[in-house]
Amino acid sequence: MSTTVETSVTRTRIRSASAADAAGVFALVEQLADSYVVERSAFESAFAEAIDERSHTVLLVAEAGDSRIVGYALMTVARLLYTKDDAAQIQELIVDSAARGSGVGSRLVYAVEDICRARGLSQLSVASSRAPGFYDRLDYRSTADFLKKVFDSEH
Repeated sequence: MSTTVETSVTRTRIRSASAADAAGVFALVEQLADSYVVERSAFESAFAEAIDERSHTVLLVAEAGDSRIVGYALMTVARLLYTKDDAAQIQELIVDSAARGSGVGSRLVYAVEDICRARGLSQLSVASSRAPGFYDRLDYRSTADFLKKVFDSEH
């Protein structure tokens, strides 16, 4: 990692996403293109909903000192039938490949946890097949297997 990148990532700020962050977040989503086909119009719609204060989502971004978006976390909040309070789930956590290992991901998770505590949420869960060791280091414990079925959107 170059000194310039290290310096800008070191000064990373975690904040709520705004409409101006769409291009930076989309660039990170595109890094997952090996797993999913990323459609810009679908992204734009989902992004607008994610930053809407009336929605049940929280979208945080990690902004480097040079104003680049180097990571984001998307959390959803829902009332579960078996809990007395709302519960949250980290749906997406992406850190730019050049910024991985610099603490950006941990800082995003800690910021999500702070929001959960401030809202009085009873739990925060995350499904992760790519980075279970990352979450283990942050004291997350496996409590279930998440299974997924993908439906063909052509029907």
